[in-house]
Amino acid sequence: MGENFEQLSTDDLRDRAVELARKRWDVRFFWRLLGLIPAAEAVAGNREASEASVAQASGFLYEALSVETDPKVQEALRPVYIEYLREHGERES
Repeated sequence: MGENFEQLSTDDLRDRAVELARKRWDVRFFWRLLGLIPAAEAVAGNREASEASVAQASGFLYEALSVETDPKVQEALRPVYIEYLREHGERES
């Protein structure tokens, strides 16, 4: 059972990790990947792709939030929006 992950291809590692995260409903793993993709693009020398990745991720999340129409879910997220705006210097109206 002590498989050496260093011997596996990157494609195989990705596929296995994503499949395991799907089975476990590990949203944190996917969230972490979304946050790391732009940095990985930059490290790989793909500056334009890095900027595009940020735009794609933010668009995906905005779309996901827009689809959620349950007022109770939106109200539950309200403190998160307020905290973020305050932490990053947005002025209150």
